Formats: sequence, C-alpha cells, structure tokens
Amino acid sequence: MTTLSLFSGPPPAAGAESFRDHTQRLGHRPRGDRALIDTLDRSGLVGRGGASFPVGVKWRSVQSRSRGAAVVIANGAEGEPLSRKDRTLMALRPHLVIDGALLAADAVRASRTLLYIGEAHGAAAAAISRALAERPPAELARLTLLGAPPSYVAGEETAAVNFVNSGVAAPLATPPRPFERGVDGRPTLVQNVESLAHAALIARYGDAWFQSLGRHHAAGTILLTVSGAVAKPGVIEVASGCSVDEVLALAGGVSGKARAVLLGGYFGGWIRADQAGSMVLDPSGLRAAGGSLGCGVVSVLDETADPLDVSARILQHLANESAAQCGPCFFGLRSLSAATTRIAARQADNGDLPQLHRWTAMVKGRGACRHPDGAVAFLQSALNVFEPEFVAAAGARGRRAS
Repeated sequence: MTTLSLFSGPPPAAGAESFRDHTQRLGHRPRGDRALIDTLDRSGLVGRGGASFPVGVKWRSVQSRSRGAAVVIANGAEGEPLSRKDRTLMALRPHLVIDGALLAADAVRASRTLLYIGEAHGAAAAAISRALAERPPAELARLTLLGAPPSYVAGEETAAVNFVNSGVAAPLATPPRPFERGVDGRPTLVQNVESLAHAALIARYGDAWFQSLGRHHAAGTILLTVSGAVAKPGVIEVASGCSVDEVLALAGGVSGKARAVLLGGYFGGWIRADQAGSMVLDPSGLRAAGGSLGCGVVSVLDETADPLDVSARILQHLANESAAQCGPCFFGLRSLSAATTRIAARQADNGDLPQLHRWTAMVKGRGACRHPDGAVAFLQSALNVFEPEFVAAAGARGRRAS
C-alpha cells in the first residue's frame, strides 16, 4: 500500500542525508523555469501546509507579477502541536527541501529566498544549517535561514511575511495577498517545505510519475503524523487517496477501541471512528465529505479518554495562541474556551451549551484573520461528534445541586 517518494532510497546512516548522498541518489538539481510550473499544474500537486491549494497556480500567480524581484519563503514553521512531518522531512532530507526552494526561486524569478524554520525544531534547523554549508557557494549566496517563532499562527503565510517585514509573526488582514504584495512589497511565494520537496522530485521525474503514486484519482504521496491511541505513532508517507484504516494499520493498529479520529490537527475536526476508517485521504474528497486533511494529522482518541476534556484543552490552546488583533478572536475564543472548559469539568453555568452554539455562529467569518474560523470549525466538530457527552456534562452540575 505504501508508495515512498520523499523517503525513497536508503535511509540516511546518521540523521540528515548529506549533499553527496543526495546527489548520488537523485542527481543534480534541474533548473526551474516556466515549463516546470506547467508540469506542476499537470501533476496535481496541491499544498501540504493545510490549504491544499494547487501549487502550479500559486507559483504562476507570483511569476506573472515578479519582474525578477519576487521573494520565496520556504515555510517550515510547523506550529501545529500534533504535527511532526515537516521537521522530520527537514531533519532527514534537507537537501530535497533546499532543491525545491531554489527551483521555486528560479521558476518565479525570485531575487531572495528565505528558509523559514521553526526555531523550536532543533534537529530540523541544525540539519538545514549543515546542508547549507554543503551547497555550492553560488547557491548558498541565494539562501537565508530564518528562525520562525514558536507560535501556532507563525506559519500562516501572511504572518510569515509580516515577521520578515516587521519582526511580528501575526497574520495580516487581506487583501492584498502575499503573491500580490508581500516581503518588502514584492510578490511573495510562501510554500510549505513538503510541497517544495515534492516539486523537487516532480522536476526530476515528471508529472505522470507523480500522478502514478496516488490512488483513487489522487496524485502523489503525503506525509502524515499519526498519534494518539496507536501502537506505533510517528511520521509515515503514504499514497494520497489511501484510507484512514490503511494508515492506522501502518501505525500498528489502534490500541484499545477508537472513539473518534482527529483529522487535520487543531484546525481540522473530529470524525466518529465508525465513519473515519473508510474516509479517503485526498484533500478534495475530504472536503466533499466535510473533513479536512489540513497539515496531515491523524490522531486517534480511544474510549478511555474524555473527549470533552481533550477538546477543551485544544480550544484553550487556540484561544491562547490568538494574535489579539480583533475582538472575535481575542474575546470570542476566550469565552468559547471558558464555557467549554466549564462543561468538560462538569461545572457548567446555566446556558453554557446554548451559548457555545450561538457564539460559534457569531465568531465565524468576523475575525481579522482565519484563526478564529479554524478554532470555531474544530469546536463545531466536537459539538457534533460528542453531542450526547456535551448535553450530559452541561446538565451534570444542576443534577448534583438538586
């Protein structure tokens, strides 16, 4: 079932693959140009950072505005607490990520290329730093390593641009989008590091090769972080279009009995276990089914865990990670978190549960950025999947008082 692409070939003997081993395995980096953008279009590659936007379309939108002054940001911030895929990729295949960044810079005619790596991801940052020292001087002169702050929102593309411009990793109200006016007012491509690594392989092997790796009309492979109640948690590479059940089998199976599966991470949503197993991990298919691949997280909740407590802790994290730029995010998420925490503790105030439903509708679509929308979508999935538990917990305080 597994079709390796990013991790194909012998594993590195001691951590990161060296430049010598990288070039022996894959050959030297081809040059990026407009033809590569057409190849990416045909390949069906979509972004692996969460939005699943077509990569070729994104590169073309920057290239068409560039005039040789564009900027590329290779986004390895990875602030999602449940995700480890990007830091694992950078730690093991740093030169593949660098190849992708340079190909993108060539294709969009960028004059500046930034490797934006989470400063908390020590092994990944060290591997990228060592890899840069191994690259030819002409390439090294084109690349700058930049530490991303350890916050949830730091990886959002406008937050990355804002950090480069001002030192503040807070999302910006849009428009304009980064592809229109980003770093120093220039057209800017912000692309997840896994997406760039795939692009580096597509440049070598072509669009038909990439499409052949997927299943059920999906293209390529995807990196997933599997966690929770599984025998072998960790990062795996699977064919896009495989099922959740197949992923869990690769992770050694479920430990105990699954209650629900969190797909996509904190900005994803809960899926009932009896529904999740057959779901196909393809971004377009998941959207049609009301799910999201997000940043490639598959986390299993077993029946021994309290789903309300887990959901309350996730929502509290999202509330604490607010950029505090608007009322719906700063005050709205804190109110939602407080009410959810009270319900999870079986200490609900009268009206907490109806207010959760009402407030989620009020907050959605009204923030200065998309952070409150993601948090509300997660909460709505919890309210739907764990509705009986929410109803029972919300009434527990009143029953004790009587």
